[in-house]
Amino acid sequence: MNNSKELISLLSLKELEENKFLGESVTIGSAIVFGGQVLAQAVHSAYRTIPENRFLHSLHSYFLEPGDLTIPITYDVAEVRNGGSFSTRRVTASQNNKTIFILAASFHKKEEGFEHQVAMKTDIKQPEELLSWDDMIVQLGDFLPKSMKSFLSIERPIAFKPVVVPNPLAPKNRAPKEEVWFKLKGDIPEMDIQMKHQILTYISDYNVLNAAFNPNAKDYNFGNTMTASLDHSMWFFRDFDFNDWMLFSAESPNTYGARGLCKANIFTRDGKLVASLTQEGLLRPKK
Repeated sequence: MNNSKELISLLSLKELEENKFLGESVTIGSAIVFGGQVLAQAVHSAYRTIPENRFLHSLHSYFLEPGDLTIPITYDVAEVRNGGSFSTRRVTASQNNKTIFILAASFHKKEEGFEHQVAMKTDIKQPEELLSWDDMIVQLGDFLPKSMKSFLSIERPIAFKPVVVPNPLAPKNRAPKEEVWFKLKGDIPEMDIQMKHQILTYISDYNVLNAAFNPNAKDYNFGNTMTASLDHSMWFFRDFDFNDWMLFSAESPNTYGARGLCKANIFTRDGKLVASLTQEGLLRPKK
């Protein structure tokens, strides 16, 4: 999977019966299903039950069990509420009759109201100044640890350009922050806001836990630490398109008890805030 069309195909689920859908999985380099894929497929299944004039404004979810890449995932949608302005859905994802993920999502009709937003950093390096993950393989591949080289070599439909690239051979503790530019690969088809939300949800599970990991990067790394997404919440604000680079800006207020909490904002290149998210993840040192 190396372009946006293939990603859209992955997120377009088969309908089994009313409010029940089936999804397949594609690895991003780990032995289990990528959390962002389950998130995005669950959002897709919920959208399939929503009137066209309502749009996702928030989601809250829990990852309960690791997903098996070889088994299709079934998504059951419960229509919790259809009000005058809001609709609520609950989605349960399962494999072999075992629940692996749950999602609550709320959809809102478009309305006008007051407006403000936080500002994006203005002194940040631009994508043209930075190396992408693909560039790192080409330029630094011989010097990268085997596990990192293997992860970066996986074909992906998104290009990522971290603002700061740490030296994997001499790790140092860093501030609890992570900033990454991202962009879809290949020709980008026209898409409605529903599909944009699904793709942005998919992307949102990349990179976020790095912010919680960075303050202890000298002692711990992804080779000696068990990591996993535990929960994920997201809020959607303004419309956008994927034709230019977008900025993922995350920070971590706390890591404690083998868990790290992160929060992030997603901006367009011209500084428009389109979404915010929070995630708590497992950061358990291996004994």
